[in-house]
Amino acid sequence: MLNELDATLSSENRYHDSGTSPETDNKQADAVMEPAYKILIADDHPLFREAISSVIASGFQNSTIIETDDLDSAVEITRENDDLDLILLDLNMPGMHGLNGLITLRNEAPSIPVVIVSAEEDKQVVLQAITYGAIGFITKSSPRAQMTEAIQQILNGNVYLPSDIIRTSNEGRQRRSRNDDNPISPELLNSLTRRQLLVLERMSKGESNKQIAYNLNIAETTVKAHVSAILRKLGVHNRVQAILSASDVDFSQYLKR
Repeated sequence: MLNELDATLSSENRYHDSGTSPETDNKQADAVMEPAYKILIADDHPLFREAISSVIASGFQNSTIIETDDLDSAVEITRENDDLDLILLDLNMPGMHGLNGLITLRNEAPSIPVVIVSAEEDKQVVLQAITYGAIGFITKSSPRAQMTEAIQQILNGNVYLPSDIIRTSNEGRQRRSRNDDNPISPELLNSLTRRQLLVLERMSKGESNKQIAYNLNIAETTVKAHVSAILRKLGVHNRVQAILSASDVDFSQYLKR
């Protein structure tokens, strides 16, 4: 009887003896499976760069963080790192000149998602930033948990806007929908190659470049090249506009050809 009890206790304490537990093992496995991102923080305030770096380090473990403090160096970094997953861009750092800096960066790297992170909270500025190519707008007054959630949504391929802007944006989208039921003409869709159609279809579902590359079994750099070609052929300025335009497209009829 004592031998049986000893055997039971020994079995129960195996994880304690090794310094691990099933829960710990699961957490370690999850940590290994977490995707590693490469993110550029462009902001001229060292304290904020430190704060946002902390948010990324704790919420997106194993990610690579690059920092800079002016637009010229941000543009140079995008040229040297075409595998960036995200750019967090301050609206008022040196060289930006307001939204002109955003336009410059989008022209330089149209396939890399750019998010404005700013103390600015004017609705018109937020909507203009989206129009000019930003895929999200995060206010610097946002709580840490909200910033983490916003970045996660964007890395998942979604657009993020401050909560008080969303209603205004949705109303505008509904008006556009009533006025134009099919913003992309069949001619433009037929100009896309089959692979580009597949990429656009997955973009419209909210998938990021990394997810599209995995699902289509192609390199992420190839996905970025397709995205750039899609934007050019559809005559749109950014990923957001392409996604909105393609939201009601029946891709099956174009993929049959």
